[in-house]
Amino acid sequence: MSFVTWLKGHYDEKGPARWLAFLLELLAVVMLMALMLLTCVDVTGRYLFNNPVPGAIELTRSGLAIMVFAAMPVVTWRGGHVVVDLLDRFLPSGLLKGLSLLAALVISVAFYFLGSRIYELGERSIMRGETTEFLGIPSGYIVLYIAVMSWITALGMLTYGIYRIFFQDQAK
Repeated sequence: MSFVTWLKGHYDEKGPARWLAFLLELLAVVMLMALMLLTCVDVTGRYLFNNPVPGAIELTRSGLAIMVFAAMPVVTWRGGHVVVDLLDRFLPSGLLKGLSLLAALVISVAFYFLGSRIYELGERSIMRGETTEFLGIPSGYIVLYIAVMSWITALGMLTYGIYRIFFQDQAK
């Protein structure tokens, strides 16, 4: 089985969205694996050799940010968030699609403005030369990454997220 065949079989997205979903999930998975290895080495070093990994907390914080914000666009455009659908059985499908569209627009606008504000904070952090306390890693670049991923989430929700709202029934 070729990789492209595997990708088409495991990802419902169409076109470039399929590759973007795969790459973002790959980044999240690699980061999760790195965090697991870091935690294992840190705990083993701490309790067996009385020598923990220097800066493990800072690396874990950065890794968690990278992992969560890599998965956020994919989860958002797939509609993978917690949803309360108590009234879905009682409301007509047209109204449900309209409410889903309104929610997608609100989510997109919120992520856009959130990303804009976070980007300003990241630029300010870089200009001031702020670094992490122990390892001295520039923290502004992680903040800029969070802003960019928030913008990708907003764009993904406006494009592919809305596409899924209107065409997910026909795709099944």
